[in-house]
Amino acid sequence: MKILIVEDEKMIRDVIKEYCIANHFTTDEAESGKQALEKLLTHTYDLLILDIMMPIMDGFTMLKNLPKEKRIPTIVLSARGEEYDKLLGFDLGIDDYLTKPFSPKELIARVKAILKRSGTHLPNIYKLNTLELNFSAHTLTIDQKNVNITPKEFEILTYLIENKEIAISREQLLSKIWGYDYFGDYRTIDTHIKMLRNNLGKYRNHIITVHGIGYKFVEKEK
Repeated sequence: MKILIVEDEKMIRDVIKEYCIANHFTTDEAESGKQALEKLLTHTYDLLILDIMMPIMDGFTMLKNLPKEKRIPTIVLSARGEEYDKLLGFDLGIDDYLTKPFSPKELIARVKAILKRSGTHLPNIYKLNTLELNFSAHTLTIDQKNVNITPKEFEILTYLIENKEIAISREQLLSKIWGYDYFGDYRTIDTHIKMLRNNLGKYRNHIITVHGIGYKFVEKEK
């Protein structure tokens, strides 16, 4: 897998590159949106890690000028954490948005999750002890008994499992499950998580709250 790192600060590029190489990814680098656009038009990459605030051409402008057929899975890495910037990024087709300062380990975990989603399919059935989630049939069983959950609960659980061990923000859940044009607030997510936990019974503690962020699914109870 080859990753294009677009970041004007060399120190940050070097850190990302070091972690990518340690996880067996090949990397290429660009210092501006203009340079990145030139590389994306002439080379093939599997994923893009993109800064927003750069000289010559910023990250969002680069995305707007990138032809649809050249677009690839993208993680935005930016010091700008305002809701407007995040929504604009998702509207332009990015897959994830990570705010600086960031954990390189978390970045790599998100890279792996996105590459897994974009390159391969989940198995038809996810199993955790006596819990079975059938992605094709949209069914959940615990101790071989069917558990009735709503379609939205099923989508939330599926998305959390796809990204297990990664903290998913309420904003991400709203965007992925309800869509970018949904005008509800974060209490919608909290209410559905509460109902989902109740339905999971003895497995409820596998969905943990990440304070100040959102939720994540863990295979080992905390």
